[in-house]
Amino acid sequence: MSRGQRYGLLGIFGLGVLLSLWWLGVRLFGEADGLSALFSPQATLASLQELLWRAELYQHALVSLKRVLAGLLLALLVGVPLGLLVGSSRLLEAATTPAFQFLRMISPLSWMPIAVMLMGVGDQPIYFLLAFAAVWPIMLNTAAGVRQLDPRWLQLARSLSATRWETLRRVIVPGVLGHVLTGVRLAIGILWIVLVPCEMLGVSAGLGYYILDTRDRLAYSELMAMVVLIGVLGFILDAAARGLYRRWAHGAG
Repeated sequence: MSRGQRYGLLGIFGLGVLLSLWWLGVRLFGEADGLSALFSPQATLASLQELLWRAELYQHALVSLKRVLAGLLLALLVGVPLGLLVGSSRLLEAATTPAFQFLRMISPLSWMPIAVMLMGVGDQPIYFLLAFAAVWPIMLNTAAGVRQLDPRWLQLARSLSATRWETLRRVIVPGVLGHVLTGVRLAIGILWIVLVPCEMLGVSAGLGYYILDTRDRLAYSELMAMVVLIGVLGFILDAAARGLYRRWAHGAG
């Protein structure tokens, strides 16, 4: 048995332990025929199987994925250039680090009421909140990548009379790409966590909205099924980001 197969079996075992703890928690802290039975693994998986046949579920999932992609693209457009600037200038780093660290420590959800008041209800405040949440890991990892560049590469570019644009395009960007991808993976995890409460801002579509809808309909087994589905989709997104990074690392190697 290969190492990858052993790790795969260990992962399956861990999921089995998690499922057992879920079942045990429902049994210990709830009544078999009470409300807690609707949150059991059996009821949840049955509702999930039913939900997978509903077209509206895929519509809500696509809306959420579109918002995550938009927030990630905005964060990349802001975070990568900022990271390149901060990482290449010690003076700029010293001038901006306190402000950036102050903003980074503010929960994106704290901005929710302000974003709604300024931008109204809809996708715009969600895009802002997601981009605000995702920009920091991208910017900080990009800046770290610039600082860790081999100085000999830059000296070689200067000795060959490369322009700033050529140095940026052929030396700096390829050199920091791995750090940017690491920042993207971290950002996706943050985005997926922030997305659900953001979609409770009065919008009429998305996985967060659908959770509120199941709660209002007292469809608690469907609510748990949505929680499981959100976890599955988040796991798939993270796996895609890890796969992209491994592909880059294999190509760089």
